[in-house]
Amino acid sequence: MSRRRHSSDEDDERKYSKRHKISEPTEIEDRLESLITRVGEKSTSSLESNLEGLAGVLEADLSNYRQKILKILCHCAVKMPEKTTVYTTLVGLLNARNYNCGGEIVEMLVRNLKDLLKSCDFENARTFVRFLADLVNCHVIAAGSLLQMLDDFVDVTLEDAIPQVRADWYVYAVLSVLPWVGRELHEKKEAELERLLSTIDNYMKKRQKVHVPALCVWASDYPHPQEEYLDCLWAQITKLKQDRWQERTIVRPYLIFDSILCEALQHNVPQVIPPPHTELCKYPYPNVVFRMFDYTDVDDGPPLPGAHAIERFLIEENLHRIINSNHLERRDCAAALISYPGKTKVPINYMIVEVMLSQLFMLPMPQWLEAFYGSTFIELCKLAPSTFPQVLAQAVEILFERLETMNVSCIDRFASWFAYHLSNFQFRWSWDDWTPCLSMDPESQKPKFIKEVLIRCMRLSYHQRVVEIVPEDFFPLLPAKPEPIYKYDKEGAGSLPGTMTAHKLMSAIKSKCTPEEALSILKNVPTPGDEDDAIFNPLKIEVFVTSLLFLGSKSFSHAFAGIAKFHYIFKALAEGEEAQIAILRNMYEVWCNHKQMMVILVDKFLKTQIVECSAVANWVFSREMSQDFTKFYTWEIMHSTIRRMTKQVQKLQHEVIEAQERIESAADKKNSGLDMDDEDLPTEEMLERMEERLESVQSQQKNLFLIVFQRFIIILTEHLVKCEAAGQDYNTAWYRWCLGRLLEVFLVHHDQVFKYISTLESLLFTSDIDLHILEVFQQFCSLRS
Repeated sequence: MSRRRHSSDEDDERKYSKRHKISEPTEIEDRLESLITRVGEKSTSSLESNLEGLAGVLEADLSNYRQKILKILCHCAVKMPEKTTVYTTLVGLLNARNYNCGGEIVEMLVRNLKDLLKSCDFENARTFVRFLADLVNCHVIAAGSLLQMLDDFVDVTLEDAIPQVRADWYVYAVLSVLPWVGRELHEKKEAELERLLSTIDNYMKKRQKVHVPALCVWASDYPHPQEEYLDCLWAQITKLKQDRWQERTIVRPYLIFDSILCEALQHNVPQVIPPPHTELCKYPYPNVVFRMFDYTDVDDGPPLPGAHAIERFLIEENLHRIINSNHLERRDCAAALISYPGKTKVPINYMIVEVMLSQLFMLPMPQWLEAFYGSTFIELCKLAPSTFPQVLAQAVEILFERLETMNVSCIDRFASWFAYHLSNFQFRWSWDDWTPCLSMDPESQKPKFIKEVLIRCMRLSYHQRVVEIVPEDFFPLLPAKPEPIYKYDKEGAGSLPGTMTAHKLMSAIKSKCTPEEALSILKNVPTPGDEDDAIFNPLKIEVFVTSLLFLGSKSFSHAFAGIAKFHYIFKALAEGEEAQIAILRNMYEVWCNHKQMMVILVDKFLKTQIVECSAVANWVFSREMSQDFTKFYTWEIMHSTIRRMTKQVQKLQHEVIEAQERIESAADKKNSGLDMDDEDLPTEEMLERMEERLESVQSQQKNLFLIVFQRFIIILTEHLVKCEAAGQDYNTAWYRWCLGRLLEVFLVHHDQVFKYISTLESLLFTSDIDLHILEVFQQFCSLRS
């Protein structure tokens, strides 16, 4: 007994010893990771002593955990860009203590940079370039060596037959590091730096900027010029150069250790040749810098840096990084923004609002969900209740005043966000300040914006609540009560054709009849007029759709249940496109006062394949819809339709690629003599059928875009010809809405539209159409040129 127990004790001891040996290195690695990632955070000790102590710890552990330490440092370089100068200082201290370690870090950084450039991860690549540049300040990298890398980047501007966006990115990557390292390069390599800037200057003078009008939030430069992003940064760098490369924003902890760092040996950056351009490379789109505040808008506190001050660029870039890093956690994002380290030096609330709105109004599309920006604004108002709401209210007033020249997509997003914001603050607003716009043309931007905001407020509450929140003067802009219209119950309905059948059908559906029984009732509906040979019976569709949708009007669920139960009849009636348009037309007659219901029902019809995407597009552009053509819900329907078509294409593309990969994998296994699992393996015939379905859906998608753009060209051309014949100004509110929606379709669905760009150019956007319409197409094309 005792011997067995003794043996058992020995086994336990051996097991513990083994576990301890395994876990000890893991614990040390975790401790090192924690020490490195947390350096620079709030601490009782100074940053200087923390960095010096951490450098000593890492040096001692280099012999056993070299690769782990290097990987963590490289990870921090890209994932924690807000602490760039902290980590470059740490690398500088390590290099001063261990030259080989410094060289290995530089080599790993460069390897990662090359991989990122090859994989087109341009934002993270730019972060690595900046990190390498700041290592010059820490005497880790030789200034001449960095300049050679920057020269190689700028040489991309001399390449032939490349899209401008490629050269733009490499120039932007170079310019954006100069605030960090410009002074050091000026002091040590002034002539070489001047040559670099001269090459950039030549490039800036020859750049094409056809795309700029398409990406501007406002069409007017008053009161703030809307500058293209590269032009703006170039102006900021030029001013920085005039100021002798001095900036007052970047925290540079390495200056404390200058006496130590300057004694270290420096490394040369391994050559980084930009990968050649291929058709698969997707470069970041250009953008226009959003400006809505200047120093005159700030009542008290520190002044707002000028538009061309480098501090404006640096702080805005930091705020963008905070938002992008925390876009999944609104509370963390708001807390990080409101506690920005340099907030006492600038009017931080104004800068946060401007940067947040710049992302919300970003064209072609916001980077993150629109709901994120709205919810983060609410958190910011909670964190700074005495200051932030006032700045946000001031921003709303500025945006409202500039609505006349605002991009249509941005007006849409503004209305959506503002309604959401009001719904979280009991819908309180100083509506009386906007009373002057009540006398304007109802189609003009300001009254239309208010009407759309109230419609969205109703979606987030109910009709009576919206009636209560606005003054009586605003009642003409209130949305109608969202109730269905059933014409067969109205006075005088007895004289309408189909009334008797409609009542009979209503009674049968209430009695829970089968679809077959309902269809037999509809057989009694006569064909209108002399249309016995008509492809479809419009009266039969009218009676069925009107009755069923009215019966399902209690809720979305009731409507969906009715569509699901009588789907067979819908399919039987909707045999062609004209019949499908008739279904949509009758849906509109029932629900014309409930915009959200129409949006959801059209999507349901598409999902259940009752109507096709092309039918929805033709209905939107039909004469019957002309009075609603500029209303926001119409374009909600149009974009939803295009997205559903896109999803079909993407789904089939994924299935084809997956089937091809499985067939290729099976063939490789067979050639290698390995066992194959033939179960569910697609055959060549199955793959062929999948490819045929994909081609068919892609053809439908191309046809959908052709319909949409052709209809735009037709109605815009008709308007321009009509105005010219009457001697009237063509630039009406309707024209601006319509042209704005054309641009919106291009931008919102840019990835899909670019697939058919040559077809559109050869068939629709030819040189003989009006220049005003053609310019929109040319602006869109230049986004990737």
